[in-house]
Amino acid sequence: MNSTSNQPAIYLIPTTLGDSDINRVIPQNIHHLASHLHYFIVEDLRNARRYLKKLDKSINIDELTFFELNKHTRSTEVETFLSPIKKGESIGIISEAGCPGVADPGADIVKIAHKKNIKVIPLVGPSSILLSLMASGMNGQNFAFAGYIPIKKPERVKRLRQLEKRSQVENQTQIFIEAPYRNDKLLADILSTCAPETRVCVACDITLKTEYIVTKTVAQWRKAVPEIHKRPTIFLLQG
Repeated sequence: MNSTSNQPAIYLIPTTLGDSDINRVIPQNIHHLASHLHYFIVEDLRNARRYLKKLDKSINIDELTFFELNKHTRSTEVETFLSPIKKGESIGIISEAGCPGVADPGADIVKIAHKKNIKVIPLVGPSSILLSLMASGMNGQNFAFAGYIPIKKPERVKRLRQLEKRSQVENQTQIFIEAPYRNDKLLADILSTCAPETRVCVACDITLKTEYIVTKTVAQWRKAVPEIHKRPTIFLLQG
């Protein structure tokens, strides 16, 4: 029996960006959909199981089949995760946070799905990239997501200068992230590397009660640096 419709599909199921009110950030149709799927491709098994129970307490987790897709997954395994499609069953993809396929290994599954002519259905949910851009006051018509910034300082400083230059030349907002425990070091390098007039948005804990989204110039940030250690943060820059 097909889980959702006559044609089996890959459903990209957004999850929360943290411990936020699930009913406030996840549309009701996703609650309904999740209760009708039997197969899931997930980044973290424990967190995915917990998330599904939050969506619908009546879900029997033990009756579901999970495939884990993360840095430990062998490349030869990935294509086998789509085997339920051959039986007419739809599959849900759940990221660790936010939207699957965006800065997320779920993109590998979606790529294979397109090659195999499997229908892919993205569902509405929170994306830290778009939400931070919306609230930054920076250029929303020309922007780029640069992913993670290099860890070592020489490479990091070089990359920051490249992004700032590109932003100036193309009037393009640059968006990037770092592991939460390295946030302070990244912000310090931004403030010591970029021009005083360059605008920087620091967006922390998006959609949570502790949400903090502020845009200032580098010169203004240097006067008062926020506490962002170990807080999920996304940075935006426009020269």
